[in-house]
Amino acid sequence: MPVPAPVLAADFEAKIVAPEGLPAALAALPRPRVFTNGCFDILHRGHVTLLAQARALGASMIVALNSDASIRRLGKGDDRPVNTLADRLAVIAALESVSLVTWFEEDTPIERILECRPDVLVKGGDWPTEKIVGHTEVAAWGGRTVSIPFIHQKSTTALLEKIRRL
Repeated sequence: MPVPAPVLAADFEAKIVAPEGLPAALAALPRPRVFTNGCFDILHRGHVTLLAQARALGASMIVALNSDASIRRLGKGDDRPVNTLADRLAVIAALESVSLVTWFEEDTPIERILECRPDVLVKGGDWPTEKIVGHTEVAAWGGRTVSIPFIHQKSTTALLEKIRRL
């Protein structure tokens, strides 16, 4: 009887880094470094467009995901997140534009921002620059904050509403 091939982790999974592993992983990333964060629960065109545009602002990009508990505290609904943190990390890590993906348990990503010290902090166009968590800190070390206007008016909440109507 033939022996089944071993299940190997996909190459992109090497981009998933636990918060405690950030210092070593960051040392390998070229500058300027871009940082963004979010839930990225059900990945859609708006997400991948934003991530590609953000990456174009630097030589590498770090994405920090809200943990499952952090998403629940945001009040997005009792059924959120739809995808677990492990699944969301894998999907984001598989994107070409992403250099490294990590997560945060807190309500905001400020600790990851302070650890990563990005040159460019990015959020989507629904965030005014001065309201982006980490804006003041990034500016203090000479970085900049960018709010990228939406090209595609997409949202996970709207997508879930559409699915529920079917």
